[in-house]
Amino acid sequence: MPFRPPPVEGAGRHFGWVMRRFSSVYLRELFRPLVQMFVFVLGSGLVLSTIMVLLSLVMRGSAADKALIARNGTSLLTFTVSNLPQVLIDSVTLGFVYATIALGYSMVYGVLEFINFAHSEIFATGAFLGTELLIALEASGRLSGLSNLAAYGWLAVAITAGMVGAGVLAMAVERIAYRPLRGAPRLVPLISAIGVSFFLQDAIRLIESVTTGQFHRIFPTFGNFDQRLMIGSITLPNGNLEIGIQVKSVIVIVGAMLMLMALNFLVNATKIGKAIRAVAQDRPTASLMGIDVNRMIALTFLVGGALGGAAGVLYALKFTRIDPFVGFFPGLKAFTAAVLGGIGNLTGALLGGIVLGMLENFAGAYLSAFTMGAAGAEYKDILAFGILIMVLIFRPTGLLGEQVGQKA
Repeated sequence: MPFRPPPVEGAGRHFGWVMRRFSSVYLRELFRPLVQMFVFVLGSGLVLSTIMVLLSLVMRGSAADKALIARNGTSLLTFTVSNLPQVLIDSVTLGFVYATIALGYSMVYGVLEFINFAHSEIFATGAFLGTELLIALEASGRLSGLSNLAAYGWLAVAITAGMVGAGVLAMAVERIAYRPLRGAPRLVPLISAIGVSFFLQDAIRLIESVTTGQFHRIFPTFGNFDQRLMIGSITLPNGNLEIGIQVKSVIVIVGAMLMLMALNFLVNATKIGKAIRAVAQDRPTASLMGIDVNRMIALTFLVGGALGGAAGVLYALKFTRIDPFVGFFPGLKAFTAAVLGGIGNLTGALLGGIVLGMLENFAGAYLSAFTMGAAGAEYKDILAFGILIMVLIFRPTGLLGEQVGQKA
């Protein structure tokens, strides 16, 4: 019997079902990270807040409690509870910065199963490209007297420049330093990555010395980025405690959320993402199925580098001052976040970044008060890395486990 097309009405229903299915998949992959972010932020904040409140209750009447009352007129419990909203806001901002950088580590590890230690310098390159562009615009007078909308536009241009430059540099690093060593033992590309990291550090320093003669660069002041948006205030015995968030912190959070959503959509809802996941799962089989393995690996570096470059510009916006070694500590923290969440797992990188940012900021805010000044904010890394060690002792694959070969 010859083939006959289905009736128009049936075809229309089938087309409608396909479009609804198509739309539901796309919407799910686009907005699923929002749900994950909300759950991770709420869960981490609730757990750490509960721990701090319980500690302040246990230490009621202790020497630290009496010392704080004598100094500020507030008890440990009052101090802890009243500062929680602001600490949570600052923790979320820092956590999203770490999460954005950690995604680059996880993507590369998911595909090649090695740690790209040069990713911290890719981050620094993006920070310098965006900052130098804005400094040049400031010198030309284009940043003076801007409206808020125009200021956001120029910031978006700087972020785009950082993403493009860092992404292209990451692709070049993969092509020159990693691809020739792909068949070598894993220790060899690891050493190459460390060498590239030092090379890029000194290259940034050399370029800055030749072109500007300055070691440190300051992010230009323009727009309303430093403005503080007031959320509320808490009445204390010695005055009112105002709670707010800077506009640039909001930009960091929103920018990181948009990038995380876009990455999740790319990896899980597009043909390119499917090809990347296939290469991560089985490179020889993916090649036999017609996937260009080298192109997918280069694309992975491009995406990871672009995320790192954008995170670098956002970091410069938030913390203002950068230098050629600015990527070392944020890169180390982001790598720690990736391991904490489960290296190779994109969702784990998000969770690890948020948890690490929470731990670091809570320790910086409360450690001095609870130890009567014996251990201040400078010891916050000890607490964060100590908890990381404990997690890895009892769960070596991280909080969400390793999913290499399932997600790039």
